[in-house]
This record gives sequence, C-alpha cells and structure tokens, in this order.
Amino acid sequence: MNTGRQRSGELWVVMQIRRLGVGRNPLRRPSDRLEAALLWCALVAGLLMIPVGAAIGTGVGNSLEASAAEHRAVLHEVRARTTTSTERRYPSAPGDVVSQARVSYVDPQGVEREAIASVPLGTPADAEVTIWLDRSGDIVTAPRTRSASAAIGALAGFLAVPGAWLLLWGAFRLARLPLDRRRARDWDTQWHTVGPRWLHGQK
Repeated sequence: MNTGRQRSGELWVVMQIRRLGVGRNPLRRPSDRLEAALLWCALVAGLLMIPVGAAIGTGVGNSLEASAAEHRAVLHEVRARTTTSTERRYPSAPGDVVSQARVSYVDPQGVEREAIASVPLGTPADAEVTIWLDRSGDIVTAPRTRSASAAIGALAGFLAVPGAWLLLWGAFRLARLPLDRRRARDWDTQWHTVGPRWLHGQK
C-alpha cells in the first residue's frame, strides 16, 4: 500500500516537472511549450508577490498610523472616574468587551463635567479610566493605537498575497483555454490522418 502511494506521488511529481517543460520530449508541441512558459511566468509572479505583499502591508500600516497620529495631535487624553458600574452588564454583541458608563472628568479648561463614555465590561463604580476629548472638551472615540495600525497593515499584506495568487491562477486557467482548443483541433486533424491507416491495417 505504501509502495503504491509512493509511486503515485513520484508519478505526480514527474508529471508536474514535465508540465514545466523540464527535460527533452520530442512529442512536446508548440502549445505545450507556450503553456510551460505561461506557467513559469505565473510561478515567478507568485513568488514576487510575497515581497510585494510585505510592502503593501507596511505601506497600509504606515498610512493608518500617520492618520491616527494626526488624530491624536488634536485630541486630549485625560483620566476620568466612573460614577456608574458595568459589572452586571452583558455584551451587547458577541465579542463586545465594552459598555457605556457615566464618568466624571475635568476638561482642558479646568471645568468638571460628566458624560457617557465607553469603558471595559466589568468596570466598577469609582474606577479610574482613560478617555479622549476633542478641543471643546467632549468625549470622542479613542484614536487608533500603533499596534492596531500595524495589525491592520499586516492583515492587508497577508491577504494581498493569496488574493494575487488566485488572480494569477485564474489568469493562467483562462490562458490555457485557447491552447486546449488548439490541441483538440490538432488531435482531431492527426486522428483523421492516422485513424484510417490504423483501421485499414486492422482489416
């Protein structure tokens, strides 16, 4: 059983090598050589997409971080104290880890204020939390962190590579269609030439 699987694996490897046009084969047609060249181009392009994907991820991460830095530059990070608790609350959606609570804080003008802010679930009353304020002293959504920007960039770069591979595979399959039709016509022509001889010989 293992010997049969090993031979099947070796045969598959040999077939793939022959598809790449490696080795001499007098039966290889021009369409086969063109298909092998297209396959080589697709493989090389696929390998080049790895560093391209890394560059895309780095560019996206840097762009997001630059935007977040500009956002942070016009906001104020202050400490606030909760006046209500979120200890007995449940997530409003699966995976949600924050809830709304009333907090007390002092704005950049020194005025003590109260408002609703997003705090982690399970935060007790009279706990110290971090909030972000705009120029008017109102609570706003916290700007994106550096780690979040880097994570989004890494995800974008990671998804770009298999996405490009799928496009290359689809383009290669489309390019094979006219070659397959050409080979079918060649086989049909050759059969009309050789078939009658074989049939005549069998008679």
